[in-house]
Amino acid sequence: MNETMKKDKGFFLTRWAKRLFFGGGRELSFMEEEALQSPMRTIIKNFFSKPLSRIALGVFIAIFLFVIIGPLFMPLDLSYQDNTQKNVAPGLNMMSVPRELESNLRTIAPGTTFGAGLDKEGKVYTWGYTRITETINLAAIPPEVREARMVDLAVGYDHAVSVDEEGKVYVWGNTRLDQAKLSKPLQEALESGEPLKFKQLEAGNQFSAAVTEDGRLFVWGNSNLNDVRRIKKGYDTNIKKVTTNINTYLVLTNDGEAAYVGTQSNAFSKVPEAARTGVVDIASTGFSNAALKEDGSVIIWGNPAPAERELPPHEGKLVRIWGGRNHYVGLTDSGQLIAWGNNTFNQSVVPALSEGAQVVEVFSGYYQNYMLDSNGKLTKWGLKGYLLGTDHLGRDILNRIVNGGRVTMTVGAISVVISLIIGVIIGGLAGYFGSYVDLVLMRVAEIVGGLPFLPFALILSAIIGSRLTTEQRVYLIMFVLGILSWPGLARLVRAQILATREMEFVTAAKAMGVRENSIVFRHIIPNVISVIIVNATLSFASAMLIESTLSYLGFGISPPTPTWGNMLTGSNNSIIIQQYWWRWVFPAIILSVCTICINLIGDGLRDAIDPKSAER
Repeated sequence: MNETMKKDKGFFLTRWAKRLFFGGGRELSFMEEEALQSPMRTIIKNFFSKPLSRIALGVFIAIFLFVIIGPLFMPLDLSYQDNTQKNVAPGLNMMSVPRELESNLRTIAPGTTFGAGLDKEGKVYTWGYTRITETINLAAIPPEVREARMVDLAVGYDHAVSVDEEGKVYVWGNTRLDQAKLSKPLQEALESGEPLKFKQLEAGNQFSAAVTEDGRLFVWGNSNLNDVRRIKKGYDTNIKKVTTNINTYLVLTNDGEAAYVGTQSNAFSKVPEAARTGVVDIASTGFSNAALKEDGSVIIWGNPAPAERELPPHEGKLVRIWGGRNHYVGLTDSGQLIAWGNNTFNQSVVPALSEGAQVVEVFSGYYQNYMLDSNGKLTKWGLKGYLLGTDHLGRDILNRIVNGGRVTMTVGAISVVISLIIGVIIGGLAGYFGSYVDLVLMRVAEIVGGLPFLPFALILSAIIGSRLTTEQRVYLIMFVLGILSWPGLARLVRAQILATREMEFVTAAKAMGVRENSIVFRHIIPNVISVIIVNATLSFASAMLIESTLSYLGFGISPPTPTWGNMLTGSNNSIIIQQYWWRWVFPAIILSVCTICINLIGDGLRDAIDPKSAER
């Protein structure tokens, strides 16, 4: 029995899909067509006989499900913003490491939206979204860098730094804010001719740091933004490792002390007492520092997110640690690799190692992670890119289109419901009772219909909108749209009822003593419901456009709550239109497609309902 039901259900779905996109089966004969069971079935048949209507319905259903179900899988964080991800072009290539580098890898330096790497011959590679500004691109590697044999490489927020086998330092990318201005001690050391052998390079937000094999520390870059003017006395030598966060840096001495060696007082400079001895490794995220102790415990301070303090269960003790933008990666003595912290882009979900493989090296930074195993395989996880790009605050355009579409469609649907209720009641009463009732109700409709809608909505929003929360503002817009858009429907319903009330079934109902409100709303209205449905369909598209217009003009739902309209608001200047096309093209496309489809559905319903359009 169950198998039979499943087959019948599958047959029904298949037949429905064929009718939706490809039309019905054979054409009915005259007698078969006359034997149709109801007018509604005739309307449905006429509607689905038009290919354009079928396609419009299918596209609209897809968009509707996309914006209703999508937020369940792409939740919206209204407080999210990240300047490292702003105005990123569409693409999924942030971890597309060149194949020639994968097979000959020396090191990888993950960047904000890009990556850079060195092969064993010292050649530099870049990938991902490498454009810093319209005129600066990290992929434009200087000729002197291409010609030299590099031994180490690091990338920061907007620049890259490398060192060749002779100890010469190269900086490229954005160098307008002293990123390439080496510190005086480093310049003196290079000019003296002494052989500087660097064992580590680090790059942060417009500054860089380097550690030599003999433990010397050098820091240089934008000193107005970062705490790099001076190194605390006694900490320019005996250094084992350095890490950088948003505006500062942390060092690990050869004596096992984690130390903040800048001169400013901030959340990072308050190193916990437990991190001053017995430290074997250090790491930093954008807003926190971490010290790994000999016993495998991790001490975190600064301004960490709660998730950065919660280490996942693991086997053995941690022996190494790395940091990204807002997550950490750790390696245990049993060979297990773990990650914790923010997981917005799956940067804290470590893929499983292939059987028999062991971790050789990990490269972690910002939202990307790379792991090289003993089989020579490079595994990548984290942020691959943004399918539709990001906006000026680093927010995912696709995420905001999905969540904004739900708001826009909800506003349109509720306002149409309000308009339908008022319009049907007013039009029904005016058309049925006529006389003074008709006169009064139609004058009221003319007064409301005579109000200039857009100026009235702008004035109302400006007067009381600033006092409302975002949620209350949504309700206000739905209410205003519904209250001001019913007169047209009321006149349409009135005209239909004026013609219908003279028919025989109405006279029979009166003769049987049926109450007049039942005659209007249970007998007459159902006979004109098809016209109401068509009007509601077309009004739905109009309401969506009006909401988008209000939001575009700055009087609708304000950011950070997204709608398709206010997503276009921030794109109304020539710079964005020319340089960041994805910020307005995709919201405009989905809004246009959605409203066009609704209008086509309405036109199809109107043609299907009109008996004169039925061709036999």
